[in-house]
Amino acid sequence: MKINDIKELSIQINLNGLSFCILNRTQNTLEFLKTIPFEQKTTPIEVLNYLKAELSSNTVFSEDFNAVLVIHQNELATLVPEELYNVEHKADYLKFNSKILRNDFITEDDIAINNSVNVYVPYVNINNYIFDTFGEFVYKHASSVLINSHLQHTETKEEPIVYLNINKSTVEVLVIEKNKLQLFNVFEYFSKEDFLYYILFVFEQLKLDVETTSIELSGNIDKDDDLYNVLYTYVRHVHFIDKDYKFSVSTDIDRRYLHKHFLILNSF
Repeated sequence: MKINDIKELSIQINLNGLSFCILNRTQNTLEFLKTIPFEQKTTPIEVLNYLKAELSSNTVFSEDFNAVLVIHQNELATLVPEELYNVEHKADYLKFNSKILRNDFITEDDIAINNSVNVYVPYVNINNYIFDTFGEFVYKHASSVLINSHLQHTETKEEPIVYLNINKSTVEVLVIEKNKLQLFNVFEYFSKEDFLYYILFVFEQLKLDVETTSIELSGNIDKDDDLYNVLYTYVRHVHFIDKDYKFSVSTDIDRRYLHKHFLILNSF
């Protein structure tokens, strides 16, 4: 590594865990990737404590970064068509499907690729700490990253594709047909039965055929998991997402599990 290498840091914030990724733009190499899962869902205050501990104890974070991105991954978000969006009604859009507090800070991401606005609640305490630590940075909602990535990289196909990004207690569901987003939602599950119910509910509502519609998986799932097995029992075509990235991956990182880090890898 050269002293003047251009480096970018992405940090994924979830109440179930943290993820970190460093991309060396000069070398065009992903050189650091780490996930810290929590035993149970915690609070933004506790997440900040975990974040402080990791950033202060790991020397890779003491370097100067040319760009820092924070990805807020929670259920406190909703999509609004751009032509219907009014900045004065942020809270009104959110309160229909999210539990928000009167003093919650609400912001938005513009998703130009499908002319929509993603309204959401970021973790303000995390943002404040990141600013104090690194200075200027960018933050986005996880769903903005997922939607943008899938719409950019999905080949135009007539048949719909269901994308599932699986987390410890939630699953983000996207349905894309003919390069258009048909559905995005986040479901919280407590068992494999819950998980299956929500996925089959999506199939039913959109009149998708479990025999012909493909599911592409990313996130916290493996082939020997209960979630995979129960899904494969009811849906014929279930695959792990396999994407070619524009950067190379350090030999220290196991390429077999890149699907687990799909969200943070697509933040660059």
